[in-house]
Amino acid sequence: MRPDQGTPPATAGAAVPAARGGEDASIHNIGYRHYDGPRLGRSYARRSLFSQSLRGAYGLGRSAKSKVLPFVLLAVMVLPAGIIVAVAVFTKADELPVKYTDYALLLQPVIGLYLASQAPQSVSLDLRFRTVPLYFSRPIERGDYVAAKYAAMSAALFLFTSLPLVVMYAGGLLAKLGFADQTTGFLQGLVSVAVLSVLHGGIGLVVAALTPRRGFGVAAVIAVLTIPYFAVTTVQAIAHDQGSGGAVAWLGLASPGSLVDGVQSAFLGGTSGFPGGHEPGTAAAIAYVLVVLGLVAVCWTALMRRYRKAGL
Repeated sequence: MRPDQGTPPATAGAAVPAARGGEDASIHNIGYRHYDGPRLGRSYARRSLFSQSLRGAYGLGRSAKSKVLPFVLLAVMVLPAGIIVAVAVFTKADELPVKYTDYALLLQPVIGLYLASQAPQSVSLDLRFRTVPLYFSRPIERGDYVAAKYAAMSAALFLFTSLPLVVMYAGGLLAKLGFADQTTGFLQGLVSVAVLSVLHGGIGLVVAALTPRRGFGVAAVIAVLTIPYFAVTTVQAIAHDQGSGGAVAWLGLASPGSLVDGVQSAFLGGTSGFPGGHEPGTAAAIAYVLVVLGLVAVCWTALMRRYRKAGL
């Protein structure tokens, strides 16, 4: 009704007497104040997502049941390092029985189980319950999400694989082994597990992000890490038995586990785990580095494309 046709319009705070049901109704100007606090921006959102994902990789901030598996696997990962130190101390050995660069390779099945259990938790659940778009209500982009998840998974793996090396290093110093040799070996071991963490972390996230079903993601990660490694090792053994030792190192380019083995034996003073102890030559060593870098780039690209298809 127009103002010139009778009843004047209601104003803010004025009561409207003729409410239906005999009740008074009123309109109030509740007012809205602009937010004047700090705006933390994308960098804070990235750090928060990284921290949340890293904590989640060990069940922190989740239920007690979620903490059992990662910490049990961490104990299994560290226990052999303690045994190695005990043997070195009580036998008064001149060096540790296992090199720092070899330790993670010997326990690859444990690392694979940890990655298979935690990579789907990091990405599959977000896709399954469609909670990823909620992250983008904050000022972050697709690249920020992928970077935070990739960095968190790599950092979680690095902690998982480097803690036993810290135990070995401390034990080596307590056993009064050579400080220079222990420090050099320890640093080489850290570089080796850093390469392993970045490479395996990317592969695990890509495989897990292909399905929103956590169970399928666990099985797929185990398959991708296990089947190529044993297939490559079998073919390498056949090549070694046939006298084709030069092909053994090149065949190691075909699986993530053998890639790390080749890098640590070629550049970090580690012992080759290939059949016959064959180490990569100069050309093969360069190829190992290029393939590792290429796989990391492929993993990044694949994650970006996956979340583009998810509408992010």
